[in-house]
Amino acid sequence: MPREVRDVVFVDGVRTPFGKANGGIYANTRADDLVVRCIRELLRRNPQLPPERVDEVAIAATTQIGDQGLTIGRTAALLAGLPKTVPGYAIDRMCAGAMTAVTTVASGIAVGAYDVAIAGGVEHMGRHPMGEGVDPNPRFLAEKIVDPSALVMGATAENLHDRLPHITKQRADAFGLASQQKTAAAYAAGKLQGDLVTVATRDPETGWGLATADEAPRETTLEKLAGLKTPFRPHGKVTAGNAAGLNDGATSCLLAAEDTARELGLPIAMRLVSYGFVGVEPEVMGVGPIPSTERALRLGGLTIDDIGLFELNEAFAVQVLAFLDHFGIADDDPRVNPWGGAIAVGHPLASSGVRLMTQLARQFAEHPEVRYGLTAMCIGIGMGGTVIWENPAWTESSQTELREGAK
Repeated sequence: MPREVRDVVFVDGVRTPFGKANGGIYANTRADDLVVRCIRELLRRNPQLPPERVDEVAIAATTQIGDQGLTIGRTAALLAGLPKTVPGYAIDRMCAGAMTAVTTVASGIAVGAYDVAIAGGVEHMGRHPMGEGVDPNPRFLAEKIVDPSALVMGATAENLHDRLPHITKQRADAFGLASQQKTAAAYAAGKLQGDLVTVATRDPETGWGLATADEAPRETTLEKLAGLKTPFRPHGKVTAGNAAGLNDGATSCLLAAEDTARELGLPIAMRLVSYGFVGVEPEVMGVGPIPSTERALRLGGLTIDDIGLFELNEAFAVQVLAFLDHFGIADDDPRVNPWGGAIAVGHPLASSGVRLMTQLARQFAEHPEVRYGLTAMCIGIGMGGTVIWENPAWTESSQTELREGAK
């Protein structure tokens, strides 16, 4: 007999501070220990959840090798102290790994296979650079299935600049600077600290330390950004100032059926509305969030005008700007990445999707007048992913009060 589809909710999310990949704060820290730290923190922050009620652990990693291999969802669950009866698995959709972990277990919850699940991602790009150990089939190039640039993410961003010449380097630099400034303001206002779990670190020379904040944010100016090198093409437009860096970090979140969350007394931070993943030309993978958002909106019965908050992954500024132009949204729209984004805090590939969701959940709590928000990202090898969420704090009265106050 068919089961009724259940509402799925985002209960809580955490992440480690993100470190720089080459010689950064996690140079001597294992990747699996980063995600274990996140899972343990979720359990500590939600003591009303009996560990045996966790039905699944899905952890993403793009480079599934070494300390990011060995079916990391299962091994991380064991290392985190979950009962041996709790299963787990690994998942890979490159940059959208954690996003896909969330949508996959959420689908299981919706049809009744699970009641409670943990999803997240980890990437230690210092230990495992993107592409380590891969062996692309020679047919990709021999049969011209893709252009060689499709296998280099920075080159695809340059290709997108070529397709959209109105997105200039100056505009991309200005967006990158704004990301840094918004992140600095969010840290100063205490907005980001609640998402972070402290991680013990070790340095052979200085000894033990604690990672308590993202390592990548920096002060800069448009003049400094204008002088940065363009590593993917001579006289190109993509630089370290308008793109996310190479980073180490992990994320995890707790998902549940809404009736189970209420039974256990778990908080309900967001309610899943719809999601969409699509394929696009690998050579311009940055356009992926446009059709994936159109798909998610269609499946949710919504339009872009219904979305009150956007958390867009800033893999490259040009990718976000292409999205904004397509939907008629201004570069400085306050609904978009209000606390900054990956250009400032970093993008440890498979982990980033849950960072977007966790920040959106915090913003929902501050904005009961906003009913819907979305998280979206471009994905390597030509894909896009979008997840739309509903704010449980939203009420008709809160929206009416906002309108009245604006008059």
